[in-house]
Amino acid sequence: MTGDLAAGVDPERLWERHQHLARHGATEGGGVNRQALSAAEVGAWREVIGWAKDSGLAPFTDPAGNLFLRLGGVDDEGAPVLTGSHLDSQPSGGRFDGVFGVLAGLEAAHAIRSAGLELARPLEIVAWMNEEGSRFVPGMMGSAAFTGAAPLESFLQVSDADGVTVRDGLAALHAAFSELPLRPLGRPVAAYIEAHIEQGPILEREGCTIGVVTGIQGKRTFRVTVRGEEAHAGTSNPSERKDALLTAARMIGALDAGIQAGDDSIKFTVGRLDITPNAPSVVAGTAVFSIDLRHVDSDVLAALGDRIPAICAAHSGRCSVDVVELTNSRSLAFPETMTRLVRGYAGALGIPAMDILSSAGHDARFLHAVCPTGMIFIPCKDGISHNPRESVKKEDLAAGARVLVEVLAALATR
Repeated sequence: MTGDLAAGVDPERLWERHQHLARHGATEGGGVNRQALSAAEVGAWREVIGWAKDSGLAPFTDPAGNLFLRLGGVDDEGAPVLTGSHLDSQPSGGRFDGVFGVLAGLEAAHAIRSAGLELARPLEIVAWMNEEGSRFVPGMMGSAAFTGAAPLESFLQVSDADGVTVRDGLAALHAAFSELPLRPLGRPVAAYIEAHIEQGPILEREGCTIGVVTGIQGKRTFRVTVRGEEAHAGTSNPSERKDALLTAARMIGALDAGIQAGDDSIKFTVGRLDITPNAPSVVAGTAVFSIDLRHVDSDVLAALGDRIPAICAAHSGRCSVDVVELTNSRSLAFPETMTRLVRGYAGALGIPAMDILSSAGHDARFLHAVCPTGMIFIPCKDGISHNPRESVKKEDLAAGARVLVEVLAALATR
C-alpha cells in the first residue's frame, strides 16, 4: 500500500546526517569545501560506509572511484536499480548539493529493509566521483566513465592546481579503502533515479515540495588560452605589449555582449581566470579562462557556442588564442515512464508537485543514455546553491526521501 514505505523515513536521522557529513570539509562560513578525491571526501566516504553497514548494505567501488552501497534482491545477479548523486562540493559549497541524493537513497534503503520488503532486483546507492568538476575538469567524470560516455583513461592525466592528477587521487582513494571490493565499469543498470535540491528558485516560489524533473538543459564548456609576453610594468611601452590579461578581459566583454546579450534564457558564465605569472609588476604572459554556456534549446546552444572561437580571435590583438571545447551536451528529456512514477507517488502521498526542467547539469545526464532515468527535486531557500548559505527545510528533505523510496520500491520489485 502506497505510503507504508514512506512512513519509514526518519526526518530527524536524515537531517542529522546532513549536518554530520558537513563537518568533512567544513568552512568558517558554515559551508563545505569537500572537493573530489580529497582527504575530506575520504572522511565523508567513511561516514557513509559506516551508516550503510549499519543498515545492512554492502559497500564496493570501481576503477573510477565511484562508491556503491548495495541492498540485494531475489535475482541478485540482475541489473540493479541505482539511486544517488555525489559527495564532492564546490570550494564554497553548501551542505545539501549532491549529498541529499546519497543520504536520501541511504534512508530509502533503510526503510525498505526495515519493512522487510523483498526486492526482485538489487538496489544500489551511488556517490559518483567528481561531479562538480571544481578540482578536476571536466565534471561528472565518475558517471561518464561508468556509462562509457568517456573512457576513464582520458581523465587520468588531468591535474588540479597543485599538479595532483586524477590518477594520483584515485590511487590514494583506493589505498584508503583497500578492503572494498572493486567491481568493473560498464555494468548493466535497470533504472536510475537521482534526488537533488533544485538549485533554483522555482519550487519555493510556486509553493511546491517536489519537482518532477522532465529533463536537463544543454551545456557546452570551453577553455580559452591567451598567450602574450611577460614584460616589466615600468619599462615596457603599453603600445608594444602583448598583455594576455587585458586581451582576455576584452574577449570576455565581447563574448558577454555577443553571446549573452541580455537574454536571460542564455546562461553564459566565465567562472575561472588564471594568470601567469600573476605578479603585480609584470605584464601577464598567459591568461586562461573558462566558459560555461547553457540553453534549453539544443539548436540555439549549438549556434551560440560555434560563435565563440571567432569572437575570441577577433579580439586577440597582438596575442595568440586557443579555444578548446571540453564538453558538448544537448538538452535531454527524461522518459515519461520515469516522470509518471515520480508524479504519481508524490500525488498518492499528498505532496505538492510540479513538472520542472533542470537548469543545472547532473550525473543523470550520462545515466539517461544507458537506462530509464529520472530526477526528483526539492526546494532550496531563495534558489541559492554552490554557496555556504545553501539551505533547505527538514520537512522537504523528508518529503523528497518519501517519494524516492516509493519510486525505488516500484522499480526494484517489478
